Amino acid sequence: MKREIKTTNDGSKTLFINELNENYHSHHGALQEAEHVFIKNGLNLINDYEINILELGFGTGLNVLVTINEYLKTDKNHIINYFTLEKYPINESEMNDLAYFDLFDNPEFKNIYHKIHQTEWEKDIEIVKGFHLKKIECDFFELKNIDLPKINLVYYDCFGARVQPDLWEKPLFEMVSDKMAVNGLLTTYSSKGSVRRILQELDFIVEKKQGPPGKREMINAVKK
Repeated sequence: MKREIKTTNDGSKTLFINELNENYHSHHGALQEAEHVFIKNGLNLINDYEINILELGFGTGLNVLVTINEYLKTDKNHIINYFTLEKYPINESEMNDLAYFDLFDNPEFKNIYHKIHQTEWEKDIEIVKGFHLKKIECDFFELKNIDLPKINLVYYDCFGARVQPDLWEKPLFEMVSDKMAVNGLLTTYSSKGSVRRILQELDFIVEKKQGPPGKREMINAVKK
């Protein structure tokens, strides 16, 4: 499907799929959404020495970049292993046009951004010291066959239920739950009642949180 670059309200860019009438990120602000949902209400709530993150899905790589940005603000006395799934990787032209490194003050981010996108799929690569990335090119429903360490943080960032309803139903959430450690956190921009009920059925403690700009609510869910 054809994708085009659009600029969101905070000045950061996203991809738009005409056939689905769907953005990869909120038009209110791609960067703001990523930082609010996955950093403020995700990474910053995890205190483990070794943090194993599972992302569905890699998309433009923005969530990886904001995670690295936050990691580099710390004393880096912990390790992050970041596993991300993607069925339809973006191409080099899209990567260059998105130019997310311009959103950050760190001059190293241009190299980091390109390294994120250009590293081989299916390989564990240390992007910066202590931060390991493994990109896995697959359908999300292949998750059950992927060998992962116990995940203590999930970035659930699939396309919305309007265009891909099967990604917001019980079978995929069950697969994700099976990969998670006890007390692991799942964070997502969604606040759908059906999603909350599914997570509760799967023995998660579900909390509605204030959403990112343009969205009233979002969900945090902790696995019992």
